[in-house]
Amino acid sequence: MSLQRKPTIVFCHGIWADGSCFSKVIPALQADGHEVIAVQYSLESFEEDVAMVKRTLSRVGSPVLLVGHSYGGATITAAGVDDRVAGWMLPNGTEFFCGDLSKEEQKLVWATHFPPVADLFQQQKIKSTPWKSKPSWYILCLQDHTVHPDLQRWVSKRMGATVIEVESSHVPMLSKPDVVIDAIRKAAAAVQKNQAA
Repeated sequence: MSLQRKPTIVFCHGIWADGSCFSKVIPALQADGHEVIAVQYSLESFEEDVAMVKRTLSRVGSPVLLVGHSYGGATITAAGVDDRVAGWMLPNGTEFFCGDLSKEEQKLVWATHFPPVADLFQQQKIKSTPWKSKPSWYILCLQDHTVHPDLQRWVSKRMGATVIEVESSHVPMLSKPDVVIDAIRKAAAAVQKNQAA
C-alpha cells in the first residue's frame, strides 16, 4: 500500500494585505503534515503577481491546493492551469472589511495593510479557467460588506464549487480560522484522494 503525498497548500493574499493574513490557519495545516507557503507578491502588476505564484509553485512539492483570498482569486485563476495544481479554493473585509474582528485586530489589519498599484484591477486579463477542469471550493462570507454575498453565490455557482457558508466578514481566515482550517482540510483530503485514483 503506497501512501499518497499530502497536498501542498499555497495561499495567495488579497489587496491591502500580505501573506501574514493567513497566520491563524497556517500552523494548524502544518501540524497536519502539509507543506504550507504564503505567496508574497508586490501588488504592483497583475502579471508580476501571477508570475510570483508560478515561481512559488516551483518551490514546493505537488500536488498543490491553491487558496486565494479576494484579489488572490484572480491570481490563482491565472496560475491555476499549471499541472502541479490539483485544486483551488477561494475563501472570500476596518468596519466593512473586517467588522467582526475585535477593535484591536481591526487596528492591526489597518496598520499592516499593503496598498496596491492604482490600476491593478484593469491589468487583469485572465485567459484561464481552472475551475472548469479542477475541483474547487469557495468559502462564502455571509456578513461580507466588501464582496456582497449574492455576488459570491453567483461566482461560486458558476465555478461549480463546493460552498462553505460562514457568518464572517471579508476575512474569515482571521475571524473564523477554525472554519477555514476545516474547509482546507476537507479540500486537501479530496485532492489527495483524487491523486490516488
